[in-house]
Parts: sequence; structure tokens; C-alpha cells
Amino acid sequence: MKREEIENRLKTLYFEKYGVEPGIRPVTGGGSTRRYYRMNSEGRDSLIGVWGEDVMENLAFINLAKGFRKVGLNVPSIIDVSVDGYFYLEEDLGDLSLYDALHTGDRLNLGRAALREIVKLQSIKEDEWEESVIFPPFGERLVRWDLNYFKYDFLKPCGVIFNEEKLEDDFDMMVGVLTSIPGKLQGFMYRDFQSRNIMMKDEKLWLIDFQGGRRGPLVYDAVSFIWQAKAPFTVEERETLGKYYAELTAASQGMNVDDVEKEILPILLFRTLQVLGAYGFRGLIERKPHFISSIPGAQQNLKYLLDKGAFEKYPELHKISTAIINKKFRDEEPREGLTVRIYSFSYKKGYPEDKSGNGGGFMFDCRGIHNPGRYEEFKALTGRDEPVKKFLLADGEAERFIDDAFKVVSPSIERYLERGFSSLQVGFGCTGGQHRSVYCADGFARKVAQKFPGVKIELIHREQI
Repeated sequence: MKREEIENRLKTLYFEKYGVEPGIRPVTGGGSTRRYYRMNSEGRDSLIGVWGEDVMENLAFINLAKGFRKVGLNVPSIIDVSVDGYFYLEEDLGDLSLYDALHTGDRLNLGRAALREIVKLQSIKEDEWEESVIFPPFGERLVRWDLNYFKYDFLKPCGVIFNEEKLEDDFDMMVGVLTSIPGKLQGFMYRDFQSRNIMMKDEKLWLIDFQGGRRGPLVYDAVSFIWQAKAPFTVEERETLGKYYAELTAASQGMNVDDVEKEILPILLFRTLQVLGAYGFRGLIERKPHFISSIPGAQQNLKYLLDKGAFEKYPELHKISTAIINKKFRDEEPREGLTVRIYSFSYKKGYPEDKSGNGGGFMFDCRGIHNPGRYEEFKALTGRDEPVKKFLLADGEAERFIDDAFKVVSPSIERYLERGFSSLQVGFGCTGGQHRSVYCADGFARKVAQKFPGVKIELIHREQI
């Protein structure tokens, strides 16, 4: 949805609530596709207007926020929600995140305060939140998705050599370890509990972005927070906070501290691989500087894990991680050379604009691929959502299409590099620019990143902006 349309819909929602036209300005968001706006009018406190393309995810956040607030957790109040679920208004918690505060304040005390909040959340009985959760419990499927994320979106684009058969053996072993965590250490798993998702207002910590929550291992959230790659904790502080969390959780769950602590390293190893997958896709493929600059922190976590013997059961991962630690990752922007701009788009809205002024390029028509958009369960999703990916992978049709497109384009990339050209445009179009084209553009970008690591890639999902 275009920015102007989003702003108009949010202003309408505000007007229907308060009867006045608000001022509105964008607020910088994180890595998600949601858009945030600060809205205000005379005599009223400002609030945040949100647009999210995933209605189910929006409703999960809204319902969880209402439930958490009822039991006394510090979460934003929900003020109003549009009938279609794409837009909502919430309490404005300001601009100071815990991530910012950790760089200037007392790190240990702030860290302990955050861990007390997550233990408070994890102590809520399951029947208080289970109906609001939209995602299946943490289990074998999720573990394999995240491990494959690491393999395909980090390992392959960064050129680390590995034995795929042996790596899959290690993955099988890890799945077994992670799906056998004791029931007492299972509960609401925030999924992305890190300092950027904690705001500071009125000398209190406030939790946001918990829509991805599900039933899973409690330790996962503590690990996500304490070992966040760019969090400024020292190794000693991380270990102190890990011990503190184990003590809090043991007390709340009626367990021994040792039983909690022994789950930390296995979860930290898995979480580190998962975030490397995210950094690979957002950084090495999409070339977003923030994610590239986060990789060294994850490398430090890998080194910590190696030193602690966390790879004892995983020989191939041990070898791979040693190679990753010794690689140099840095944001190379700005740089000269070839930029390949890869678009997904809707044919209904015409071809993507040629920003280079050179004309030409490649356009691939994905409309011959079996369309997930014809089925009700996929209509609100995009080609980046796992159910749609699974649908498109099922018969291999989309993968063959991507392979064929890459065979057509790769000789031109090679020649453009030889001749010093600076720009090449590639587009993938479908009916709505939502499912097939998005999936194909992402897959094509991965192939370019893997074969041509010196090429800058700009990946633009035009209809999703």
C-alpha cells in the first residue's frame, strides 16, 4: 500500500475516534514491513498509528496487548482498530528504547529490570494468552525453518564451504535437543525479546512487538535479550545476567537453578544461527547496512560458544563456525561497481520504473505459476510467509522458474562486470505483486548474491511498500 493511502486511512481512523483532523508524521520502524506514524491534535496526547499488511499478525498483537494489560504488564494500550484490521491506534511510548539506554546507563541494572519483566510475562498462565496466539508452538518445523534460513540466507551468500549431508546430520541432532526441553521451562515465548523491543517511559520498561509470540522454551527469550548481537554487554555481564535469569525462573517455576542454566548454551547456539540467517538475508542479500554491521556481534557469540564447547555434538557446525569467525564482514556502501535492482510488481500497475536511465533489463512473467492467491488461506499473506513458500515449493514449479530466469540473466551479469557497467534491472511480475513475484524475486536475489558476491543488490517489492 502506498504511503499516501496509509496516511489517509490512519487520519480517517483518528477523525472517526476524536472528530478532529490530526497531524501525522512517519516514525522510523525496525526490520518489519509495518509502518508507524506519530499522530496528534491540539489538546490531546500524541499516539501512534500503525499499518500492517498481515491482518492476523496485527490482531495477534492487539489481542495479546489487551490481555497483557489486564494482568498488569506494561504494554501499550490499544485505542482503536479499523474494521478490516489493517490499521490501529496505540499509546505513544516515546522514542527512547532500552537499546539506547543501555549505551548510556547502568547496563546491569537495566538488564536485570528487563529480565524481571520477561519472567513476569512468562509467569502468566497459558489460558490467559493461548487464544490470542496465531503461531503454532515452537517445535521441529520451526527449528528446521530457522536452520534452513541460516543455511540458505547466510552460509551460501557468504561463500562458506560446507558438507551439506553432514550439516543436515548436525541439524537433525539439534532438532532433537531443542524439542526435548522440559515442560516446566515451556510457556509464552516472546520470539523477539530484545532491547529494541523494550521502550522506556515514566521510568518504567514497556514491552512492544510481541505479536510473534507462541508456546515455546522460556530460556529462548532471555538468550535473545542477553546475547543480542549489538547489545553493549560484556561477556562477564552476559554471564551474570544469564545466572540472574536462571535464578528468577527457577524460583517462579519451582526448579533448580542448574536445570535452567543448562538450557542456555543449546538455545544460544540455535538463536545465533537464526539471527545470522536474518542478517544474511537483510544484509548480504538486501544490502541493508544495519544488518551487515550486526554480523560481527554474532561472530563474537559464535566464538563464545566455541570456547564453551557448545559444538561438541555438531562437528560440521564446529568447522563452519570456525570459518565464519575468521571472515570479514563490513558494509561496503558506498561503492562502485554493478548494482542489480530486482523488483517484484503487479502487471496491473505497469512495469517498474527504470531509475538508472539506461533502459532495458529483464522482465519475467510469473503468472503461469500456480497462484496461491486463489486460495482463501493465502490471500492475506505474501510470498515471504512460510505457508506461501511451502505451497510454492510443493511441486517445484516456482523453483524451476527461478533457476531458468537465473540462467538467462547470469551471462549478462558476468558481461556487465567485465565491461564495468553500473546497473542492471530485473523484474518479476504477477497479477497482484503479492505472492508469486515476491517469492521469485527473493529466490533470484539469493542466487545472485551467492554467485556474484561483488555485486550490490537492491531488492524492491514495489506493491508491498
